[in-house]
Amino acid sequence: MNKRRIYLLGITFVCLLLSANFAFSQAEEGHPIRVLFVGNSFTYYYNLPQVVSAMAKTQGLEIITRQSTVGGSNLEEHWKEQKGTRTRRLLDSLEWDYVVLNNHSRSTIDTPDEFSEYGKKFVDLIRSKGAEPVFMQTWGYKSNPLMIRTIIPKYAELSAQTGSYLVPGGELFMEARKWRPDLEMFQDDKHPSPNGTYMLGLAFYKFFTGRSTEAIPPRLTTLDQDGEKTYLMFMTPEDADFLQQLVDDFEFNTLKSGE
Repeated sequence: MNKRRIYLLGITFVCLLLSANFAFSQAEEGHPIRVLFVGNSFTYYYNLPQVVSAMAKTQGLEIITRQSTVGGSNLEEHWKEQKGTRTRRLLDSLEWDYVVLNNHSRSTIDTPDEFSEYGKKFVDLIRSKGAEPVFMQTWGYKSNPLMIRTIIPKYAELSAQTGSYLVPGGELFMEARKWRPDLEMFQDDKHPSPNGTYMLGLAFYKFFTGRSTEAIPPRLTTLDQDGEKTYLMFMTPEDADFLQQLVDDFEFNTLKSGE
């Protein structure tokens, strides 16, 4: 691993620690954490924002989530409010603590200059609103896992250049497939399955609260518009336990790989 890659990983890891400490203090003091998720189907498949809120609720914490998501959209389209997106207006609608940015997985590879340009534009805009930007690293497709070789350094570079936080979704997908090839992480060739969304939810829960995920139950619920209980997730205890261990231990894997 080259020195530049090690440096970028180190910056990202420090950012994760600083963010976790701040958000943990905020959550422990009883203040809700307000998060806007910006992205596409990688975010809304199996209701990732609602899953994060539900996980926090099971632990007596409040993470208020909203989303600006359109299938197949990238950050440039969100910035220009194309495809029916309204992200910039939503940024003005509430006082956010964090804004999660999910770029289209192919755009990061095929149009990296635009990813960098509009990622930086959003970082500046988000900070001008008093919030912190968080990049949601995407993953390689089921049929093309080698995509991750380009995705990881592109997200790490942009995160380091802008001093932004990064949740390593792609690396977690890679590790899950490595250690549990029998556990289906994909709904199709690219979108997360319930297992994939549960794992991403754990990663964001840990990021925003600084807590271990081991107490998160395998079944998650929310309330519908009529106040009726609705189930978001049905995980087996064994699969939930594996994904919790994976997420909780991942920081150590990151440090080890950078040595």
